[in-house]
Amino acid sequence: MAVTTIGTEVLQYNPQFSCSFPSRNTNIRQKGASANLWSSPSFPRYSNCNVKIPTKALAQVLRIRCFTVSPSPKRDVVGSISAPGSDDGNLNPELLDCVVVGGGISGLCIAQALTTNPDAHGGRSNVIVTEAREHVGGNITTVEKDGYLWEEGPNSFQPSDSVLKMAVDSGLKDELVLGDPNAPRFVFWEGKLRPVPSKPGDLPFFDLMSIGGKLRAGLGAFGFRPPPPGHEESVEEFVRRNLGDEVFERLIEPFCSGVYAGDPAKLSMRAAFGKVWNLEKVGGSIIGGTFKTIQEKRNAPKPARDPRLPKPKGQTVGSFRKGLIMLPNAISARLGNKVKLSWKLCSMSKLVNGEYRLTYETPEGLVSVKSRCVIFTVPSHVASSLLRPLSAAAADALSKFYYPPVAAVSLSYPKEAIRSECLIDGELKGFGQLHPRSQGVETLGTIYSSSLFPNRAPSGMTLLLNYIGGATNPGIVSKTAEELAASVDRDLRKMLIKENAKDPLLLGARIWPRAIPQFAIGHLDTLDAAKAALQDSGLKGLFLGGNYVSGVALGRCVEGAYEAAAEIASFLSQNAYK
Repeated sequence: MAVTTIGTEVLQYNPQFSCSFPSRNTNIRQKGASANLWSSPSFPRYSNCNVKIPTKALAQVLRIRCFTVSPSPKRDVVGSISAPGSDDGNLNPELLDCVVVGGGISGLCIAQALTTNPDAHGGRSNVIVTEAREHVGGNITTVEKDGYLWEEGPNSFQPSDSVLKMAVDSGLKDELVLGDPNAPRFVFWEGKLRPVPSKPGDLPFFDLMSIGGKLRAGLGAFGFRPPPPGHEESVEEFVRRNLGDEVFERLIEPFCSGVYAGDPAKLSMRAAFGKVWNLEKVGGSIIGGTFKTIQEKRNAPKPARDPRLPKPKGQTVGSFRKGLIMLPNAISARLGNKVKLSWKLCSMSKLVNGEYRLTYETPEGLVSVKSRCVIFTVPSHVASSLLRPLSAAAADALSKFYYPPVAAVSLSYPKEAIRSECLIDGELKGFGQLHPRSQGVETLGTIYSSSLFPNRAPSGMTLLLNYIGGATNPGIVSKTAEELAASVDRDLRKMLIKENAKDPLLLGARIWPRAIPQFAIGHLDTLDAAKAALQDSGLKGLFLGGNYVSGVALGRCVEGAYEAAAEIASFLSQNAYK
C-alpha cells in the first residue's frame, strides 16, 4: 500500500526514567528521553545529580540560589533553594506543603484540587508540580494540522461530575464538546459490524449474540450460575461464569482490548472492573447487586450537584473544541509558576524532622526544595527507580506492573471510501468499533473521530483513530509508521472501507512503548504492598498516584486526583505544625 503522509513519523516516548538525555534507540520529538541516574546501565552516571550542598559557596559554584532562613523554634530548618531568576509567587521560600512529581493529568488535577475549593481540600496554595519534560499533559497528545485535529493518546472521556468540575474550574466550560448520546458502537463479528445494545430495550433485537447466548446471560445475571471460586478471578473467568461464553467473546474481550489493550485472561476482575465485581459480592448476583446499590443510593442523602456543571444527555463521551490537550494546558495556566517544566528529579531524602528534600536538575542548574509531603504521579516504573534508595521493597513492588506497547494511528479517507452498508442516512455515524481477537483483525479498535466531535477533519474527509498493539501484540514496537498504517488499512478494508478505495492519508503514527498499566491478577495486593512498604520505611507523607492507582480511563484519573488531594489535605491537617 502506498501511504500518503503529512509530516509524520513513529514517535516513541519511553517515560521510564526521570532525568532527561537522548535515547540511543528511541526517536523522540522532545529534546530528550528521561534517564534515571541510579539504575540505568545505558546512560552515563552524572555525579552532580546526588549532590549534597554543604555550604552556600558550593551552592553558588553549582549555580544554585540559597535562601537563608531563620531557624524555627519548632523544627530544624536550614534553608530553602530555588532556581535563579525564578518567580516563586506565593510559594513559601522556607517550606512547601506538597510537591507533585509528574505533570500529567493526574498530577495537574491533584494540584488544582489542592489549590482550589478550600472547604473541600484545605485551599493549599504552597504546592508545586514538577515535570521532567518540556510540556504538561503526560500521554495526552493533540495535534492540529492542515484542517485536521487528532489525538495520539487518550481520545475522549466520560463526562462525570468530577471531570466536568475540573473543566469548569479550569475555565473550559464553554470549550466542552459532547458526542451524540445515540451514536452506536459496533463490534466486528463474523464478517459484519454489529451494533452493541445501548439500552435494555435493545437486548431482544441486537444480532451480536444468539438467542441462547442472551438467555444464558440473563439467567447468569440473576444468579443462576456457578458460585464464585476461592481465588481472585480474571475478567475472563468472571464473565464466562456469570454471563456465558458469548458475552465474553463478543463483548467483553474486545472491550478489554479497547480500554486496557490487555489480555482478559490475565486482567483482574476486582482490579479492572471493581464496580461490576462488587455487585455480585454485595447482592449475590449482578442483578441483585444492582438493585441493592440503587436502593442504597435512594436511601442515602444525595449531595447537591454543583449548579455550574453542564448536564450531559444520556451515555456519551466528551472532549474539548481543540482537543483533550486543552484541559492540562488550562490547568497549567491556572497554576502558573507552580508548574515547573524541565525539572528532572535526581534525588530525594527524608529529613530528621519528617520533611522531604528533593533535588532537581533544571535549566537554571541544580535546585533543591523542601516539602511536608510528596506525591508521585509518574508511571510506576519511574516511581520504582526514584524510590529505590528510600525503600527497596516499595520499588520492587512498583516494578512489577506491566505496561504493554500501543500505537495510535490516525488515517483519513474520502467519505466515498466508506462502505454503503456502514452508512446511516448517508453518513458514517457512531462512536467507533471494536475487534475481537478471534476475528482475524490485528487492530484493537477504531474511533470515528470526525463523526464523534465537530471540526476534526476537512469537508468531504473522514478521520479514523486506530489503536494497535497491546498485551497480545507487543511486536508493534519494531514497525515503521508505514507498516503500522498498512496493517490498519488492511484491517479496515475487511470491515469499514471499500476494498478498491484510494490509499489513506497517514496523519500520525505514534508508538507508546509503555502505554497502559495492566490491572492484572494481584494488582491491588501489589499496590497495597508498595504503600505498606513506604510506611514501614518511615516515609510518612509520601503518596502514590496516577493511572496505575486510580484506573486507566481519563475520567478515573481525575476522580482519583480528587481522592488523592483529599488524602493529602487530611495528612497536612493532621500533621500541622503547632
